[in-house]
Amino acid sequence: MNKVVAGQAIAGKSTAMQNAVTELMRISPLADELAKLFAKAGYGLYLVGGSVRDMMLGRLSSDLDFTTDARPDQVLKIVSAWGDAVWDVGIAFGTVGVTKQGMTLEITTFRADSYDRVGRNPEVTFGDSIEGDLLRRDFTVNAMAIDLANQTFVDPYDGLQALQDRVLDTPATPQESFADDPLRMLRAARFSAQLGFTAAPRVIDAMTSMAEEIERITAERVQAELSKLLLAADPRPGLELLVDTRLADHVLPEVPGMRLAIDEHHQHKDVYQHSLTVLAQAIDLEKSHEPTSEPDLILRLAALLHDVGKPATREFQPGGGVSFHHHEVVGAKMARKRLRALKFSKEIVQDVSQLVFLHLRFHGYGKGEWTDSAVRRYVTDAGDLLPRLHKLVRADCTTRNRKKAAALQATYDDLEKRIAAIQAQEDLDRVRPDLNGEEIMRILGLKPGPDVGKAWKHLKELRLDRGPLEHDDAVAELKKWAAENGIGA
Repeated sequence: MNKVVAGQAIAGKSTAMQNAVTELMRISPLADELAKLFAKAGYGLYLVGGSVRDMMLGRLSSDLDFTTDARPDQVLKIVSAWGDAVWDVGIAFGTVGVTKQGMTLEITTFRADSYDRVGRNPEVTFGDSIEGDLLRRDFTVNAMAIDLANQTFVDPYDGLQALQDRVLDTPATPQESFADDPLRMLRAARFSAQLGFTAAPRVIDAMTSMAEEIERITAERVQAELSKLLLAADPRPGLELLVDTRLADHVLPEVPGMRLAIDEHHQHKDVYQHSLTVLAQAIDLEKSHEPTSEPDLILRLAALLHDVGKPATREFQPGGGVSFHHHEVVGAKMARKRLRALKFSKEIVQDVSQLVFLHLRFHGYGKGEWTDSAVRRYVTDAGDLLPRLHKLVRADCTTRNRKKAAALQATYDDLEKRIAAIQAQEDLDRVRPDLNGEEIMRILGLKPGPDVGKAWKHLKELRLDRGPLEHDDAVAELKKWAAENGIGA
C-alpha cells in the first residue's frame, strides 16, 4: 500500500505525495483488506474525494470515502460480514456505511446523476466509470482517486495541480456545476476559509452571475455551510468571497449591508471591515484563553454581527461626526431575525442576540465610575455568557492608536478585577433575593401567585443594587414594598 503513489502521479517527491505516502501507510492494512474483498467479488474500489485531498494535505481523518462499480446491494453483501457495524440509511443514493477498527467508511457506487435544476436533489443514476464519477464532483481538488486494486493514482481533471496551486476550480464548467447544485458556491467560500485556497477567476465569475440561484437551497443547508465556514481557522477569505460575489446578499445580507456605514472613529474603511477584524481578534482570544477548546460558533457569530444595527441607526452630526445611537438594541433584533431565518437553534439565537445587545455596555464604564450595583448588573445580565462577553468586548477594540487601545484594555482589566472581587464576596453567578418564595409568602401571608413573583423580583433588584442584606433588613424592605403596593396583609 505504501507504493500506491510512488511513480504514478507526478515525477519527483512533492510535499503532497510525501504526505500521501505517510497517510496511506497509516490506513493501508484496512484499505488493502477491503480492496481484496471487492476484487475477489469482481469489483474495483477507490479511495476518493475529500479523503484523497486531505491525504495529500497530510490531514486525513478517520472518516474515509470510497467509490466502486459494485451496486449498493452488492456492496452490502461484501461488507456485511467484514465490518464491525454496517448501515444502509443512504442506500437509496448508493451509499453504504461501515465501521471497522475505529474508522468510519462510506462506500458509494459510481454516480452519473442528472439534476432538474429546480432544487438540488439529483435523480440518482449509477455510473460505469471512475472518470464519470469524478466529473460530477464539486471541485477538482475533490475529484482525485486512488485505485486500491491496481495501486494507481487517478486524476483526470488535474486536481493535484490545483491542490498544489491552492486553487478551487470545477471539473465541469462552473456554470454547469453550480446549476446542478448551487450549494457548491457556498462550499467554495467554505473551502476558501478552511483550506486557504483561492477560487479560480471563472469560479468567481460564475458565483457572481449565479448568486441568486442559492435561493433554491434550504435554510438548513445554508446554515450548515455558514457554520462550517465560521468555524474555520480563518473565516475571513470565505466571508469576503461571499460578499464580493454577492452571495451574501441572499444568505447573510446584514454583513454586506455594513459597508454602508462609516465607523464613528473613522479608523476603518467601513463597519464591514471593522467587523471582520473583530472576528479575527475574537478567534485569537479563543486560542489564547482556551487553546484546547473547540472553535466557538456563538462568539464568532456575535463578533461578525455585533454592529449590524449601525446602518439603520446612522446619524450625521454637525461638524462631520457620525453617531449610531442604540445600534446594539437594533442589532440584537436584526441578529435574532437573521439567525432564526437560517434555522439556528433557539440557544444560539438567544445567546448571539444577547451578546450583540450587551457588547456596548462596557463603554459606559468610563474610567471606573461604575458602582458595585452596575457591575453586578453587568454580570447578572451576561449570565453564562460572561466569558464570551469579555472576549467580544476586548475584540471590539480595533483602533490603530496604540495608546488608546492600551487604555481600553487596561480599563477592561480593571472591570474584570472588580467583577472577580465582588464574585468572591457575593457569588454573583447565583444571585438570588435574600428571601426565597416560601419566606415571602409566609411574611406577607400570600398564596402562590403573581404577587409572590413581583415581590421576588423586587428583592432581587434590591440585592443587585445594595448587595447582600441582613435577614431583618430584607424583611423590613419586603414589608415596606408590600405596603406601598397594597400587597399582603
